Amino acid sequence: MKRIQFLQFFQGAAVALLCVAASSASLAQGYPNKPIRLIVPFPAGGATDLFARTLGQKMGEKLGTQLIIDNKPGAGGAIGSDQAAKAPADGYTLLLATTSTHSIGPAVMQKLPYDTVRDFTPIGHVGDAPSIMLVPVTSPAKTVREWIDYAKKNPGKLNYASSGNGTIVQLTAELFKAQAGVFVTHIPYKGTALAIPDLISGKIDVLFDSLPTGMPHVRDGRLRALGVTTLKRSPLAPELPPIADTLPGYESNTWFGFYGPKNLPADIVARVNKAANEAIADPEVKDKLARLGIEPAVAGTPEQFAKMVAVDAAKWKKIVVDRKITNE
Repeated sequence: MKRIQFLQFFQGAAVALLCVAASSASLAQGYPNKPIRLIVPFPAGGATDLFARTLGQKMGEKLGTQLIIDNKPGAGGAIGSDQAAKAPADGYTLLLATTSTHSIGPAVMQKLPYDTVRDFTPIGHVGDAPSIMLVPVTSPAKTVREWIDYAKKNPGKLNYASSGNGTIVQLTAELFKAQAGVFVTHIPYKGTALAIPDLISGKIDVLFDSLPTGMPHVRDGRLRALGVTTLKRSPLAPELPPIADTLPGYESNTWFGFYGPKNLPADIVARVNKAANEAIADPEVKDKLARLGIEPAVAGTPEQFAKMVAVDAAKWKKIVVDRKITNE
């Protein structure tokens, strides 16, 4: 009798598993048959939002549907990310994440309502936004090496601006300080735009700003750019040498990538990844992204994206811990 009951239970479990598998396969085969909600965890009009709209339009063409941008800003991207993590795993809610949400956020925010690894399905890396090292035109330094030497001769007398505690701008500067071995005081602002006038006037000694917002001030002669934070010269500002030429291995990029909720079916992941890779390879999209100061990523797999984020998160966590950085 027990043997019969066990067989009945086993057969029932097997049928249930087959039904789940069949349901998932059916879901993936019919995907997408309605618009896709793309959560952008930052305000409308910002770089992430403009990137989402540029890429989303082309991805919609590739997928045969519309990607509807849904801005859910707040808490450094945690509010929108939380909504994406808790959405149904059907492919109709995606998240455009960044370095701030999935690399830095877990290190500087003590109580995130989700786990950035466990609660998301990585889909693909789609772009990078480099930063540039800016100094006043009155600065005695004309190269990265000269600025480091200048800072070492004036320990504690120089300062750097950031867009706030625990932001990518602060961490980029702290990474520079750690590798260069210099002591420079942090002056947080509520956004780099507010720091630019003080940098121009010489009240601030250095700022690591995004390329598209910083370069216009360089090209009109109001600021001097010493280098770019990519390992190689950026096609967006080929005249600038990498800081890594002076500090080997130095790199800081704001990456952009797609995630879905955990347990997103593999077929759906593959479809979205393919559409994203095709979109970032489109010449029209490349041209629009260049104007935003964003370099399209090299087409890759979800696995490659996950590994890249893991390495990036570990790097920033070490800086956060070593330099005792908080978001307060």
